[in-house]
Amino acid sequence: MWLQRAFPLIAHSAVRSYYRVTVEGPAIPTSGPVLLIGNHNHSLVDAAAMVIAAGRPVRFLAKYPLFLMPSLAWLVKGVGAVPVYRIQDVPEKMGENADSFRDAHAALAAGDIVGIYPEGTSHLGRQLVPLKTGAARIALGGAAKLAHPFPIIPVGLIIPDRVTVRSEAYLLIGAPVVWDDLAARGLQDGAAVRELTARMEAALRTVTLNLPQGEDDPIVHAAEQVWRAEFGAAPGVAAERARLQRAADVLDAARRAGGDEWSALAHALEGHIATLASYGLTPLTLHPAAPIGAALAWSARRMPWLLALPVSLLAAIVFAVPTRIARGIADHMSHRDGMDAFATHRILVSFVAYLAWIPLVASMVAWLVGPWWGLSAVLAQPLLGILSIRVTDERRTTLAAIRRWVMQRRAAGRLGELQAAQRALAERLRVLLERIAPT
Repeated sequence: MWLQRAFPLIAHSAVRSYYRVTVEGPAIPTSGPVLLIGNHNHSLVDAAAMVIAAGRPVRFLAKYPLFLMPSLAWLVKGVGAVPVYRIQDVPEKMGENADSFRDAHAALAAGDIVGIYPEGTSHLGRQLVPLKTGAARIALGGAAKLAHPFPIIPVGLIIPDRVTVRSEAYLLIGAPVVWDDLAARGLQDGAAVRELTARMEAALRTVTLNLPQGEDDPIVHAAEQVWRAEFGAAPGVAAERARLQRAADVLDAARRAGGDEWSALAHALEGHIATLASYGLTPLTLHPAAPIGAALAWSARRMPWLLALPVSLLAAIVFAVPTRIARGIADHMSHRDGMDAFATHRILVSFVAYLAWIPLVASMVAWLVGPWWGLSAVLAQPLLGILSIRVTDERRTTLAAIRRWVMQRRAAGRLGELQAAQRALAERLRVLLERIAPT
């Protein structure tokens, strides 16, 4: 458990360096026992994200094979994870799960946060896997030991693009599960275990995106963007997730109802998105965002970040070798272990590579120009990396805004036609929504 206290700092540094993380939802209690439950689509990145949400050390239950993997075992053991033995992994050790549950109950009784992924496996699926009952039994056993219930809080992680560096990651914290009526019934009460498991699954569905079919993803996002662009929508990640889920459910219901309506609407959405893409636009960028004066003022305020582009270039040169090596090794490991671990391997291998590269460069600098310059190189390289991340983010935002303005003018001849087509699509979505899911 030598890494447990430092894990929040490590989690913030690792995940936020790779993704642009947005956290939304009620605050998790800063003290006392809490059971966190999450979806499991990104291997150990899920655990790091849960620690970010908690803001304090978390004791995790982790599948036993992780304790045997040389690339991950040191981290899993270092943060004090409790092994869980699954029948598909080590059937001969299934009896030791009683000890694991006792460790989890003891952690809760000591006032710790315990984190668990009730699906029981990390996967690339677009929907929650039916939950195992272990999380409910841990909760009921902990309540028996404490003689009272404690918060069970769902934490959802949604990463639309898990591959691209500095893409968006959304961390949603949901409302606590209501289970006061079950807490005193004990983990031996099978009906209570099943009911609490069902309530946990319902809670997780409020903070995760569950698509009936994976190929619906582009159509669902297109429908949500068209709706938001034409009718407006509540801001925030949770509101967007709810709109996407509703769009997915409505479109799936239309498909299952049969007829041509679903296929015609899906074809129209795909065609509209493709047409907009040919002009470098999206449903959300089809309408002018601001008057030209305001747009130019906004861009001017960010111009210093564009002038700082040499920082990104210098960082790319300094870290070119470890970046290339780390990506090659991490991608090989991901193909071996599964693409759900892609970001986990990228982050961990990059951390080790940079940790080795920084003193190597500093040693070379010290040998060439002197020890004080070598010490400066040790301090300057991490700062260069952090500044490069910020410059890159601001550059992308600024260039995207400028590109949007240019593309809108490029499509000026068809802008009215494209806007009218989008309004018609939005009206078709509204009619479908009112018929299938009026609430």
